[in-house]
Amino acid sequence: MAYTGTRRRRYMSEINVVPYIDVTLVLLVIFMITAPLFHQGVEVELPQAPAEQLEKSQDKQDPLIISVNRFGQVFVNKSESPDRPTPDQLFRTQVKEILSKESDNPVYVRGDKSVDYGRMVAVMVMLQDAGAENVGLITEPDVQKSEN
Repeated sequence: MAYTGTRRRRYMSEINVVPYIDVTLVLLVIFMITAPLFHQGVEVELPQAPAEQLEKSQDKQDPLIISVNRFGQVFVNKSESPDRPTPDQLFRTQVKEILSKESDNPVYVRGDKSVDYGRMVAVMVMLQDAGAENVGLITEPDVQKSEN
């Protein structure tokens, strides 16, 4: 029996979406793993206060933010390693060096609400010794005030 007819190929009119789903799931896993790494800074539970929010500065520079966690450790956001505590001896020299380059840059302190008051005063004195003239304190907005 000889095969005499030619078979025509039928075109497939469907799109195979399985590779797209695979790529999407891989990207989702990558983003889930890397998203926590983008969070910078020190975990500080800020006290609440009925203060008005400051207007954004027109300057392009980021402010110098000093964070004091509940253990009294000090972190400087513009240091070589902002996620590592800065010893008191190095703190003054780091802040002095940063302020010499950016003298008009604002300085803010983020202090945990459970940190010792004496420790916060010591940090403020070290900032004053380093040449910081205007120092602001960062707080959380008062929830009760915003609800009324």
